[in-house]
Amino acid sequence: MLGRLLIVFCLIVPAIVRAEGVLVLGDSISAAYGIDETEGWVQLLRQRLDTQCSALPVVNASVSGDTSDGGRVRLPALLERHQPDTVVIELGGNDGLRGLPPRRLAGNLETMIRLSREAGAEPVLLGMRIPPNYGRAYTRLFEQAFKDVAADTGVSFLPFLLDGVVEAGQLQGDGIHPTAEAQPRLLDNAWPVIETALPDEACE
Repeated sequence: MLGRLLIVFCLIVPAIVRAEGVLVLGDSISAAYGIDETEGWVQLLRQRLDTQCSALPVVNASVSGDTSDGGRVRLPALLERHQPDTVVIELGGNDGLRGLPPRRLAGNLETMIRLSREAGAEPVLLGMRIPPNYGRAYTRLFEQAFKDVAADTGVSFLPFLLDGVVEAGQLQGDGIHPTAEAQPRLLDNAWPVIETALPDEACE
């Protein structure tokens, strides 16, 4: 009887210890701000993985208003709890809107990438841009922070998650957050870099 219990325990423990899947660490863009959560790009990612990558769960740990400081603080507990294979980092936009130092943004992004790798996960970095009214110098330094981190760490990198959204007029009334109609475009923008970071055996 004891032997059977030990066998069952050994079979169950790996499933508890290793949840696997994709962890999305983002802000309001990934938290589907202003629209139904079921219409957000992360939910669309979940649906795509359901059809193309069987049994690969997605945990959306995005918080509206979060900065790279907040993400850096939250990430260790999320990694321990969910133990993902892939971590999608979509943070920094609020750093820019608040005028926070780009150097601090870069440091936080590098830390999150390092923590993800140390936990056995493959990180992905989704970049952001800010409106030009923040000044040419700050805007340049903000965008360069993402590029420098990507170059220094070799992380899978998308320069601008909202590419094509502004041009298509797919922003909500605040001029910042994408509409529901824009969400498939966000997924299509992010998918190529996310796909490269998924486990090889997950989407065969």
